[in-house]
Amino acid sequence: MRDEDFEYFIQKFGEATSHQTVPKEAMDQWRGKLPNKLLHYWQTEGWNGYAHGRFWTVNPDDYEDIVDEWLDGSPLEQADSFHVIARSAFGDLYLCGEKFGCKVIIACSLHAIFPRDLEVLPAEELERRLPWFFSGMNLDECDMDDVAGDPLFERALTSLGPLAPDEMYGFEPALVLGGKITLDRLRKVKIDQHLTILRQLAAPTMPFGNIDIQKLLKS
Repeated sequence: MRDEDFEYFIQKFGEATSHQTVPKEAMDQWRGKLPNKLLHYWQTEGWNGYAHGRFWTVNPDDYEDIVDEWLDGSPLEQADSFHVIARSAFGDLYLCGEKFGCKVIIACSLHAIFPRDLEVLPAEELERRLPWFFSGMNLDECDMDDVAGDPLFERALTSLGPLAPDEMYGFEPALVLGGKITLDRLRKVKIDQHLTILRQLAAPTMPFGNIDIQKLLKS
């Protein structure tokens, strides 16, 4: 039976439109590193695509190298062990830290890292807050607006077709190279290859300023 947080998520996103059963080996691999509540969702729901691929829950193991690449050189690199637990159609990676919980997003298309209200949390608090990640997720957050302020996802879905679990909508040329946020610049690309290439083009910024990680770790 679903808890009220995940039920609220489903009310907004609908039932999964793509599904993968999570193998027992993955459950064993991540037990003790990620909240048990998340593993429960994996067991009962799976790794899924929702809203026709707008939002995906994923196998963190598929993204470990990508996270290392994108956090390399950032103040977050040594602060925690971060794992991707979900991603958007446009390559936003939602991280869960073993100490901080679900408080960091890497917006790869924008070459930006967004940490939110970082604080080291005890294990019981990480468990309590994990469901909020899902209940707090909104459809608009998983979309991108073009240069005219119009959402892109539905038009990309119609124009380029639905995404496979290993695909995303990426801009060519990349935005960091001066590309425009327009429908005609979107392509359907392999997510691992595309995000690796994007990271090689430039280091991500952290728009909300410097983070005193040592102070956070001592708090």
